[in-house]
Amino acid sequence: MKKFALAGSLLAALAFAAPAQAQDFPSKPVKLIVPYAPGGGTDIVARIVAQKLQDKWGGPAVIVENRAGAGGNVGAEAVFTAAPDGYTLLFTAQGPLVVNQYLFDKIPYEPEKFTPVSLVMVAYSALMANPKVPAQNVQELIAYAKANPNKLNYASQGIGTAAHLVAELFKSMAGVQINHVPYRGSGPALNDLVAGHVDLMFGELAPSYQYIQSGQLRALAVSSEKRIANLPNVPAVAEVVPGFTVTSWWAIVAPPGMPPDLTGKISAAVGEVMKQPEVTKRLTEMSMVSTGSNPTELSKFVKEEAERWGKVIRTTGAKAQ
Repeated sequence: MKKFALAGSLLAALAFAAPAQAQDFPSKPVKLIVPYAPGGGTDIVARIVAQKLQDKWGGPAVIVENRAGAGGNVGAEAVFTAAPDGYTLLFTAQGPLVVNQYLFDKIPYEPEKFTPVSLVMVAYSALMANPKVPAQNVQELIAYAKANPNKLNYASQGIGTAAHLVAELFKSMAGVQINHVPYRGSGPALNDLVAGHVDLMFGELAPSYQYIQSGQLRALAVSSEKRIANLPNVPAVAEVVPGFTVTSWWAIVAPPGMPPDLTGKISAAVGEVMKQPEVTKRLTEMSMVSTGSNPTELSKFVKEEAERWGKVIRTTGAKAQ
């Protein structure tokens, strides 16, 4: 009887632990792990969200920590193995959640076991060229690439990142051969694109818009279905390559097994932050769309995206090296 009494007491204690944990959260600094190098779009927006969450909670700091490497796997593993107490969260693009499982023979975490928190934002990228590239638009780029197979190269934030897969999809649909040059994050890749060390990149508009406006980079097209407000004179790739439409997205997830009450509290806070006029305005200026979602919606979305990109990777033959 004593054993059953002790078991009952333990279960009762556990039953009250999660609500209490959610009620007291946060009581110490929260780490928002970004699995990419500083300076890219993910890093920029993560810092905006972190500051707004800190302001909302009015307590301990919300700290952005960059842990780049292996297409996001290093940072993802750090969160996957962390305690599910809400104090270590992953702020990531789609790579670690839906792509890397198809690109790598083995990854040190199980994407489907992360606790979904919130879809943060969606965005489109621009196909950018260094001005030395002899192409003023997508038609000329395709013609040049076909006449000069493997002469051009393109940068990405790393194997399995959005820039990598979008470019591989473009190569497949346009029927061209362009070499891949992976970097460790958007910042280094963008710097080399501006310097002319690489020719092309499907880049996030957040860090690259200034270079397009100054003429240091040439925007050939955007990945959206139609032209976007920030670049009204730049055509969509789909105008030349029918059916080419790609959305990039970012989400916050937590370690496996985080209590629902705590997950709900953090998700609600993120949703409120993403609806703040100052945040939506800032993201709009960077050609991003502020979203915010509940955990169930994010879970469904991630499953659909995993199916989509799994097909893309199998079709293009993209593989981590």
